[in-house]
Amino acid sequence: MAAATAVVSRQGNDQFRGLFSDTWLVKCTLDAGAVGAGATDTDTVTVPGVGLGDMVVCFSHGVSEAGLVKRAYVSATNTVTITTYNPTAGSVNLASTTLTLVIGRAV
Repeated sequence: MAAATAVVSRQGNDQFRGLFSDTWLVKCTLDAGAVGAGATDTDTVTVPGVGLGDMVVCFSHGVSEAGLVKRAYVSATNTVTITTYNPTAGSVNLASTTLTLVIGRAV
């Protein structure tokens, strides 16, 4: 488990009128170790202001080429957890990976 480094910015809601009362854009870098075949790795990112129930959309840069599956969710106040699952037959080490998270709070 590793903590990711992140750049967080609060966003206006013009593009999401009526859907979200608040939004965040997060660019983070994960530097996790190898994920074994059939295994899962977990990382966390601190995002001030997010809370349980907020929606997270995760865009990865380079993860899909390796066959890994990412899932991101708010696990506690100010904390987003990112899980990496490796469904492939071998271990995969991405070293440093960049992710973009869009987080929205429903109205």
